[in-house]
Amino acid sequence: MLNRDYRVRGPGLLTLMILVAALGFAPWGLAQAPSAQAPDGDQPPVPPSSPKVYVILWFDTEDYLLPADDDATLRLADWLHREGIRATFKLVGEKARTLERRRRFDVIEALKKHEIGYHTDFHSVQPTPALYLAYLGWDEGVAEFDRRERAGIDDIRRIFGGTPTCYGQPGSSWAPQTFGALRKWNMRIYLDAGNHVRLDDKPHYYCGVLTLYRLAHHVRTSLRGEADLRSTEDRFLKARKQLLAEGGGVVSIYYHPCEFVHREFWDGVNFRHGANPPRSQWKLPPAKTPEESEAAYANFEGYIRFIKRFPEVQFITATEAAALYADMTRGRVFSQEELLRIAQSVRPDVTFQRHGDWALAPSEIFWLLTQYLAGPHPANARVQVRLPDTPYGPPDAGSKLDEPFEVDADQFFRTVEDVSGYLRVHNRVPTAVWLGSKAVPPECFLQTLGSVAALRLEGKPIPERISVPPARLAAADYVAEDDPKLWSWIIFPPNHRAPAMMALAKRQAWTIKPAILRPDALAVRASVPSP
Repeated sequence: MLNRDYRVRGPGLLTLMILVAALGFAPWGLAQAPSAQAPDGDQPPVPPSSPKVYVILWFDTEDYLLPADDDATLRLADWLHREGIRATFKLVGEKARTLERRRRFDVIEALKKHEIGYHTDFHSVQPTPALYLAYLGWDEGVAEFDRRERAGIDDIRRIFGGTPTCYGQPGSSWAPQTFGALRKWNMRIYLDAGNHVRLDDKPHYYCGVLTLYRLAHHVRTSLRGEADLRSTEDRFLKARKQLLAEGGGVVSIYYHPCEFVHREFWDGVNFRHGANPPRSQWKLPPAKTPEESEAAYANFEGYIRFIKRFPEVQFITATEAAALYADMTRGRVFSQEELLRIAQSVRPDVTFQRHGDWALAPSEIFWLLTQYLAGPHPANARVQVRLPDTPYGPPDAGSKLDEPFEVDADQFFRTVEDVSGYLRVHNRVPTAVWLGSKAVPPECFLQTLGSVAALRLEGKPIPERISVPPARLAAADYVAEDDPKLWSWIIFPPNHRAPAMMALAKRQAWTIKPAILRPDALAVRASVPSP
């Protein structure tokens, strides 16, 4: 989750089944989701084709110190279940183990009725991910995140009987290498809130992972009192109106169970400003009074019931968001006509392309055009190229090209074959493309791939000399520059910065593209009988 106020004041479907199997979701992701409806149940059903507001409600379930957090988690999970709402509870590994040690099997069973995500193994114990990944490259960083955090996933799987469906970082401890580990785990949903990467404040894909992160509508009420509840209801109405006008979209709402029972976050008490005391010295956070907790529950429950009044509002889990925003290009075979449109759309400012109901990241365009030009083309045969998955961006910074560079056609096509092999082996865009002894940036090479592919697809002759023009990765603008504001989480040591890691994140912008809403996906899902 993004930065938090650590001083919490007192009151004041067959198609979908195939998608799910392909993404490897956990058993709880397959459960039938209730649709939101008015409390009195007399509202007519909303046709699947009508715009909807999809509310994804998620809880960072992390406090493994305060026993009252267990009771808060149980109360929230049970209440939501009675309301017919499935939320996504992102668990810390140590929280799951603590529930087991305390024999809180009632909490475990209540959580099983919802969807389980992952929130690191120990959350705020130093160093957090953005610290231990700050000086690592891509491959080493992916391996290190896997080494440090996999144990929590294994324990959650053992205790809850299923693999978490999504991940979100502790605080603002975000890092790009995390996405590579998520794909390694087949956990392809990133659910949180922050400012490190954004694409028009809407769901998008980054490194081949559905990313629900910097969204236009994070609308949560505080837990302080009725006045704030009313103002939040007004903000929700505005978000609802805007999303319906856009044809539908997502509202993200997050809480922590511990917020309902404490006055200060558990990790702020113990790990503030980089502190890392031994476990024997950890302290419990100050607790709310029973009256303060009841006021917090009342605010939350009132807000959720307010949202449920609207028949066009539907609560969804992380898995259902992945169905609504499924990437239809993964595994797709592209036709000759589609490849021509893709090649003709390549521009010097390299970014994603959208064609109707599908979109391609720059790395995917790079893959398709390279494989097309490297492949055999028998006379009169229809050209087809398959995109198996999203290639990653370059792991390192490469050379620059300030002036156009010419190469003979024979060398160009030999290089195309070489790059095709590189892509198949490494599944990423190369740091540099070698035209003989000349290294050029991949974004520049992509310009030439587009122009040459377009000529060949149109049946036109390829010139003997081919130009490689300058270009830039414009998609990198969707990733933030390193800035102290990115690292203002109170758990970080003072003055933490991560310029090398954010530069790596910008290179992974080769993988960014919009996630396209397919509202009928859940309608298909609802029509498939439960097994």
